[in-house]
Amino acid sequence: MIVALLHRLSEKLPRVVHRLRVMMKPQVVFVLGGPGAGKGTQCARIVEVREIFYRHLSRGIEGGRERCTFTPPHLQSLNICICQAMEETMKADEKKFRFLIDGFPRNQDNLQGWNTVMDGKADVKFVLFFDCGNEVCIDRCLERGKSSGRTDDNRESLEKRIQTYLQSTRPIIEQYEKQGKVRTIDASRSVDEVRLFLAYFIKSVFCFSLRFLVQFCIKVILLGFIN
Repeated sequence: MIVALLHRLSEKLPRVVHRLRVMMKPQVVFVLGGPGAGKGTQCARIVEVREIFYRHLSRGIEGGRERCTFTPPHLQSLNICICQAMEETMKADEKKFRFLIDGFPRNQDNLQGWNTVMDGKADVKFVLFFDCGNEVCIDRCLERGKSSGRTDDNRESLEKRIQTYLQSTRPIIEQYEKQGKVRTIDASRSVDEVRLFLAYFIKSVFCFSLRFLVQFCIKVILLGFIN
C-alpha cells in the first residue's frame, strides 16, 4: 500500500512543481483607461501602501522607448525592446513580485511584443480598467494643463488621443474581458473615492497573510497529489 501511494505521489509531483513555479512568477496587472482617467495618479498611491509589495512600471516603459528609437517599419522591434526593459526591471527588483504596468499594452503591437518576450515568464493576473467618460477625461486633462505645462493637454490633442485609445486600446481591454480578466473601476469619481475603493480592492485580491499563504501552498500541493 505504501509503495502504491509513493508511486501515485511521484506521478503527481511534476504537476505540483509546475503549480508552485506559477506561484513564483512575477504577478502583473495591466492598468488601462483613457487619458485623464487617473491611472498614473492611482498607481502611484497604490505603491505607497507599504504592506503591498508593488512596483509601478510606467517608467520602465519610457526607459525602453528612450533606449530604442526605431522608424515605423521597425515598430515591432521597439515593442520588444520596451518589454525587455520591463523584464530587466522585474528581475532587478528582488523584493517585489507584483507589478502595475500603467498604460500598457496600448495596442495589438504592444501585446504581441509582450507575448514574444514575456510568455511563460510572468503571470498577468488581470486588467485594471479605469472606466471614465470621455468628457470627464478631457475636462481633467484641461484642468491639469493649466499647471502641468504639457503641450498635449488641449482639447484638439485630447480628442485625438481619445480616438486613438478607443480604436487601439479598448479592443485590448475587450480581448481580456472575454477571458474574464478585467476588473473595472468607476474612475469618474473623485480621486479620494477611487483611492479608497482601490485600497480595499487591491488588499482583497493580493494582501495575503503568511498563515493564509502557507495554507494556500498546502492546498495546492494536496490538490496536485489528489487530482
